[in-house]
Amino acid sequence: MLEVIDKGASTATHATPLLFVHGAFHGAWCWDDHFLDYFAERGYRALALNLRGHGASPLPAPINECSVFDYVQDVKTVADRLSVPPVVIGHSMGGFVVQKYLAVHQAPAGVLVASAPPTGIAPATVRVAWRHRRDSMRTRSFSKPLNFFAAPGVSRATFYHSATPDEIVDACTSRLGPESARVLYRDLLFRHLARPKQVTTRMLVLGAELDGFFTPREVAATARAYRTEPVMFPGMGHNMMLERGWDGVAHHIDSWLTANLR
Repeated sequence: MLEVIDKGASTATHATPLLFVHGAFHGAWCWDDHFLDYFAERGYRALALNLRGHGASPLPAPINECSVFDYVQDVKTVADRLSVPPVVIGHSMGGFVVQKYLAVHQAPAGVLVASAPPTGIAPATVRVAWRHRRDSMRTRSFSKPLNFFAAPGVSRATFYHSATPDEIVDACTSRLGPESARVLYRDLLFRHLARPKQVTTRMLVLGAELDGFFTPREVAATARAYRTEPVMFPGMGHNMMLERGWDGVAHHIDSWLTANLR
């Protein structure tokens, strides 16, 4: 059974549950720090799953054998347990998983938070590797990507902006876990890219001005692919649900859902 953190209950005001999907190296904890309670207190049922091999979710095969389709199946498994289809909300790699999920499954709405673009993460991968080329050369970054992203300084520069308090960065870095090299360096690079034309779900695309992974131009291109306009948050880094100002991001999602779920 996949591990799921489940808070709140659906109400007459918000009858549709929210299913949060974490990004690479993260887990359901990244939503549980702030977002789950925020939405539960506002009358939503808010759930965050741990994809296979993350948190306490079982891993039936070595993590480097996991594919993006395995992660999509995990989202489907949790969504299918609910009495009504949930809004799916994904961060970073989880946003890419949400895009792949919505290409073949219906949902009331989708929200992409600092998401990997539908065209893949090749440009971002090159940028991050070059920016931290010494760490990239020293670690087994291809077979064990966690060794690179948990290296001193790399986590801060990629997941946060420079003014983020050390306690936030340190708390995140200490909880990072292994990630599938197959997903990061094959599926999301070139093998299994997203297909926005197959997605009919209404989408909200959010980006961070100081994102260490994805540029504002890439966020704009993602929004354009899903026939909408991006919403950019100034002064925030990649982990928008953990950065100072996370409540503004949550408020915008709440307001958008209230206006668009009829």
